[in-house]
Amino acid sequence: MEDTQTLGQFILAHSDKLLEQTLQHISLTFLSLFISVLIGLPLGVFISRKKIFAKPVLGFAGILQTIPSIALLGFMIPLLGIGPKSAIIALLLYALLPIIRNTFTGINGVSEEITEAAKGLGMTNMQVLFKVELPLAMPVIFAGIRTATVINVGVATLAAYIAAGGLGEFIFGGIALNNSNMILAGAIPAALLAIAFDFLLGKIQKVNFRKFRVAHFSFFLLPLLLSSFYTIPNSYNTGLQAGFTPEFIGRADGYPGLKNKYGLNIRNVVISDAVMYKATYEKELDVISGYSTDGRLKAFDLTTLIDDKNVFPPYYAAPVIRNETLLKYPELENVLELLSNRISDSVMTDLNYKADYLHQDPEKIAKDFLLANLLWREPRNGKKGTIRIGSKIFAEQYILSNMYAMLIKGYTDLNVATKTGLGGTNIVFEALINDQIDMYPEYTGTGLLVILKPKEKIIDSLITSREKVFDFVSKSFKDRYNLKWLSPIGFNNTYALMMRRTQARQLHINSITDLVGYLKNERK
Repeated sequence: MEDTQTLGQFILAHSDKLLEQTLQHISLTFLSLFISVLIGLPLGVFISRKKIFAKPVLGFAGILQTIPSIALLGFMIPLLGIGPKSAIIALLLYALLPIIRNTFTGINGVSEEITEAAKGLGMTNMQVLFKVELPLAMPVIFAGIRTATVINVGVATLAAYIAAGGLGEFIFGGIALNNSNMILAGAIPAALLAIAFDFLLGKIQKVNFRKFRVAHFSFFLLPLLLSSFYTIPNSYNTGLQAGFTPEFIGRADGYPGLKNKYGLNIRNVVISDAVMYKATYEKELDVISGYSTDGRLKAFDLTTLIDDKNVFPPYYAAPVIRNETLLKYPELENVLELLSNRISDSVMTDLNYKADYLHQDPEKIAKDFLLANLLWREPRNGKKGTIRIGSKIFAEQYILSNMYAMLIKGYTDLNVATKTGLGGTNIVFEALINDQIDMYPEYTGTGLLVILKPKEKIIDSLITSREKVFDFVSKSFKDRYNLKWLSPIGFNNTYALMMRRTQARQLHINSITDLVGYLKNERK
């Protein structure tokens, strides 16, 4: 579970990618800041003159800042799609409040005696603004710009969720893979950028206002140069664009495995699975990583490509539980086994469809399934003890954890505390082995490749057999972690590459080998 590289070694090995992400981060920050200054500064001046509008303008800007960052980014996608455009608009909206507020405050803070004296000398209103009020208000205005800059550097890390790049790719990839070096490789440069930008703005703030045109505006011309970074073509650019989750980018059974076994080399962006399915449907992406039982396959008419070289191992879902918990509450095992072989691939896909696309509550989906299969029982008193059930952060895990919670409450005298949405595999697994939770639903392929990480020869000898993978994982978890795998639930939610069904048919792509062949022909 520990990183094998030091932080320095990791940064050196990924220096090209780190430089690319840093430039993207700078560009996102400055482009959004540049536009927010162009909007916020005149708005601040306007409401300082027309104070009747001050409260609604500042109130609206304040509301924008209360919207969670990831939600605001999500709101941009239907309007502008994935990528830098959505991220830049979201970031500039976040930066508006400190700029508008400080401009308004700074100008209002100029003494009336000074402005009246200026008018007495024959200055027009515009001359008073540019030669008196703005110079005197500049320290306050620049304080707002500095605040907005620091905010934008931090929020820009979330841009990775919508394929806009930036240092968030390393941060979220590291969180998903429990790789502290990867997290720090993204977090440290982001923190240094915030400090450096604040320092530079502080220096520029001290420049004599008469040199404003040269010194200040030269600083804001930088984003215009950096914006060209997003137009630099990839060296292996093709007609197809892929979107992969941070975890898929780093896992041995993800993109690295596809490159190794298939020679797959496709232009790709890092993106959250929350938006990549719809982005594919809307033709912003052509190939995505996904899960074979995901309900959005059905919702967006996607097809999975055949893994003809067996990169993806069997991913049969089963509950993993602490042996200490089973010893303390032996009645648990039979109750949890009630779901054994109950849910097929097609049934799980349909359950996920209800959550992912129809937006039904996972608790309702779980209860409806148990009722339909005559497994539902009213909860008992639950006074004997509490079982802590964890889950990863996607709908299928929420549904399964709710099913197990209902079974435990209905068939035993135990209560349940659910800790859902614990993030990626390593986060929830660490919670399990550190006695923060008692059980959670896991997948045999994940247990093999992400947690156990055996040698390649062992993987190759197991990967084609469901039974061999389960037996190996079950024994290894018991020996190494004192954890027990119960019987599989029945469905195989393996990793998969997906395309729009119509596009795959038009391009005659049925398998990953077909995709690789198509890409090679495109580059000739």
